[in-house]
Amino acid sequence: MDFVSTCNSIFKATTELYHVTDDVDAKPVNPYADGSIESKLFVKNWIDAVQWHLEDIIRDPNIDPLAAIALKRRIDRSNQERTDLVEEIDSYFLDKYRDVKPAADATINTESPAWAIDRLSILALKIYHMEAEVKRTDASSEHIAKCAAKLAVLNEQQIDLSTAIAQLLADIQAGRKYMKVYRQMKMYNDPSTNPILYGKKQYGNNISEFLPAGAHCPLLGIGRRGYDHSSALLGVSCQPRHPFRDAHNQVCRAAVCKCAGQP
Repeated sequence: MDFVSTCNSIFKATTELYHVTDDVDAKPVNPYADGSIESKLFVKNWIDAVQWHLEDIIRDPNIDPLAAIALKRRIDRSNQERTDLVEEIDSYFLDKYRDVKPAADATINTESPAWAIDRLSILALKIYHMEAEVKRTDASSEHIAKCAAKLAVLNEQQIDLSTAIAQLLADIQAGRKYMKVYRQMKMYNDPSTNPILYGKKQYGNNISEFLPAGAHCPLLGIGRRGYDHSSALLGVSCQPRHPFRDAHNQVCRAAVCKCAGQP
């Protein structure tokens, strides 16, 4: 089995395995040898499957705002893990083709092999979920028809992308193309480059500027001095300029809080 076929096979099987429990907290047993490229592909798709469903959950309009913040933090961590794993897969290719001497007229691709494989993993999830929509018995015929058309496009896209990745790998191996890996510099996750994390800015203080004098936001744990929380009123909305107004107002309805201002 060629490498791209192996990817598609592992991604399909892993996606199906996730949906046996359909639980974002499930702990899978990796069936592949530790450190192998197959093991990395399994973990890659599992991360993608979990994050797919975390993205579903956080879009629940009735989600508790505090739970949404915690979930957003989890999604951020998942994104970093996904990026790190893609770079590990690219390292596999760098090592595999390290002895290949590129031709004098060799060209570089717009993306590395692993980032193309990342898209292949997401496609496996899209196909699985679109197939589920097509098989629904509680949906209208119009919905089924639209999803069937989308599924056909996704299947075609999987074939095209698989062909393109296989060609890219063949070109790298033959020296017709060469690869370079630009490590993803996610500045917002790095304590040395995110000004909020290294202390150049205190965003909490900035948010408090959106609150009227004496007000306090229980969601963020910030506010202005001089506010007597014991004398707070229930269910008063914060100012329209408050950047976390929607989530904050949900807390206001269920907590003792007074953020004076227009509803």
